[in-house]
Amino acid sequence: MAELRTEEEQLEAIKRWWKENGTSLIAGVVIAAAGVFGWNAWQDYQASKAEAASMRYQQLLDLTGRDDLDDDARQRADELVGEIIDEHGKTLYADLARLLDARLAVDAGDRERARAALEAVVEGSERDYLEGLARLRLARLQLAEGSAETALTTLEGVPEALAAQRAEVRGDAQHALGQADQAREAWREALTLADKRDQPLYGVQLKLDDLGAEEATL
Repeated sequence: MAELRTEEEQLEAIKRWWKENGTSLIAGVVIAAAGVFGWNAWQDYQASKAEAASMRYQQLLDLTGRDDLDDDARQRADELVGEIIDEHGKTLYADLARLLDARLAVDAGDRERARAALEAVVEGSERDYLEGLARLRLARLQLAEGSAETALTTLEGVPEALAAQRAEVRGDAQHALGQADQAREAWREALTLADKRDQPLYGVQLKLDDLGAEEATL
């Protein structure tokens, strides 16, 4: 009988515990299950978004890879750039789309639009290399507009991975400012870095040769 009472007491204790804690236990299990489901759903959603961004960017590459863009193709390219930026604004594809948009704008003679696209990458990209590419292209654009001093400032944020290209554009800016010795030094640095990193730079030696010819005629 004592054993029976003990079992009944244990049963009553379990019932009381369940009454007090059962709801929260069930809730915890449901929340945990929902968390797993939610994480998987989030992962699937992110993968779906990445795939959509990739497909749009591939369409953009296919479209802009043509030798000659007609008005319809250019309009569709503009739409794709807008869609990628609007729907995938913080992704790699948005940065790449802006860089491509800048190139298309330069080809169309729209320097203001090109500048805006490049500045957006410089100011908003979380990827140092792509930001560096944007800075290089922006500096070249600034040089074309006669703003050599501004171009030198823009180059300051270009990472070491693009040091050879950075030195070349710095030489271009210094040459535009009439600083022949500094330009020569920068171009020689560009060639040295390019050779060391096996990153050929075309036209830099010609700039050095032309600079020597300029000085010889003075």
